[in-house]
Amino acid sequence: MNGPQDMGGLQGFGPVVPEPNEPVFHADWEKKAMALTVAMGFTGTWNIDRSRFARESLGPANYITWSYYKIWFSALEKLIEEHGLATSEEMAGGKSLEAAAPINRVLSAEDTPKVLAKGGPVVRDKAGAPAFKPGDDVCAINIHPTGHTRLPRYLRSRRGVIHKARSAHVYPDTNARGEGEDPQWLYSVRFKATELWGEGANPNDHVHVDCWEPYLERI
Repeated sequence: MNGPQDMGGLQGFGPVVPEPNEPVFHADWEKKAMALTVAMGFTGTWNIDRSRFARESLGPANYITWSYYKIWFSALEKLIEEHGLATSEEMAGGKSLEAAAPINRVLSAEDTPKVLAKGGPVVRDKAGAPAFKPGDDVCAINIHPTGHTRLPRYLRSRRGVIHKARSAHVYPDTNARGEGEDPQWLYSVRFKATELWGEGANPNDHVHVDCWEPYLERI
């Protein structure tokens, strides 16, 4: 979707000002927000792409003004309610009002380091060969989906060159909708800065973006 998370190349939001010696967490509740998000993700009730879409769907005013972990926690509350694990009344009151819904897996504190170290690999097998090879000229398609996509808005309708063909990966657009992983070939695509942002950009600069095959058309 064309949401506030997709701000690449947009002007008017001011400079990015890094915080010197920024801590990992600014408050104890942020640690809990991350822990709860990881633990609930481990249950398998939803996937990572559905989780991303939940954050993107919080509304521009909230997404832009809320802190990073406020976004995480609010999206988690949304997912929990959507999947019938708890009601908004139960979350507001901090206690269950009816029997808990079943979940597939529970992440224990003892297993957390092992689970985090393992990660969540998204490389998959796929029959056939990639449609593109390094050096091919391509153009990113022009789409404006209402659901989740990993094709940045600033790339759409822009021309680039295949830099590297990667393996097949889970396709986030279908995975976020619960329509299956639908593995697609992934490519590193090289775009000229001037192609993306006009003649005012440095002609020597380039941007490399990983793009799934359905995002690309041959020129």
